[in-house]
Amino acid sequence: MNELMTHDHEMIKAIHQRLEYAVNRLNTFISDFRPVLNGDRFITDAELSERLKLSRRTLQEYRSNGKITYYQLGTKILYKESDIEKLLNDNRQEAYQ
Repeated sequence: MNELMTHDHEMIKAIHQRLEYAVNRLNTFISDFRPVLNGDRFITDAELSERLKLSRRTLQEYRSNGKITYYQLGTKILYKESDIEKLLNDNRQEAYQ
């Protein structure tokens, strides 16, 4: 038996929900995408601040004191992700047993 499916039909609702989920995932991927430049990815001051849960002022102090490597293009500050990973690994403290 043929059935007319409207936007209120459960199957249509389920398809709509799956499509909405896929679109949201794609938008997240696009917003998080960072192009690779010679194999390296760069992040901004604001992004690093959010990821490390440090204030931008603290990052400024680290730059001024030579604790963190950065690139400055005009007023834009960039960090190479691999430099940040190395910095974190170099400053890792083992737990006591």
